[in-house]
Amino acid sequence: MATKARQPTTGLATARDATPRRPINRAPLPWLAAGLPWASIMALSLVTFSPVIASAPVIPPLALMALLAWRMLRPNLLPIWVGLPLGAWDDLFSGQPFGSAILLWSLAMLAMDVIDERFLWRGFVQDWAAAAALLTVYLVVAAGLAGLAARYPLPLTIGPQWLMTLVLFPAINRLIAGLDRVRLLPLQRL
Repeated sequence: MATKARQPTTGLATARDATPRRPINRAPLPWLAAGLPWASIMALSLVTFSPVIASAPVIPPLALMALLAWRMLRPNLLPIWVGLPLGAWDDLFSGQPFGSAILLWSLAMLAMDVIDERFLWRGFVQDWAAAAALLTVYLVVAAGLAGLAARYPLPLTIGPQWLMTLVLFPAINRLIAGLDRVRLLPLQRL
């Protein structure tokens, strides 16, 4: 019976040990890394085409919630002027008077810039409170502007929409965090 000869171990690294398990020459796709935040916000602006029939506003401003979540997750990813084109896109589909989202989203981005300068270290509760304040102001002012156009006091009817906005913000925040992980997947070989 022949026994296998045992090879002596020297403690030195072999060629197999020197090869990395994960390739280091991988990077995210540039168009995906730059375009996914814009595309996700623009897609959520289209939610207003859903077949929900209600006598009062019920659907929260999901696109603005996504914009705030992207801004809180990655502060330098979107430029400060992003409220102008994305607000114009949202105005085309939301039914609000044209220019209301342009103005309010731009002001929200400026307010987030001030919040970032004042509070450098924030947690989820502070982010949720900041988003709740900005979204509340947005809903009241947008309902007021729509009420001026319709000659009907709409700020009194936004209670359910406001409540759903505050409750759904953590879910939108989690969705944006998942999209951020997808955005940064190393799919391109350098």
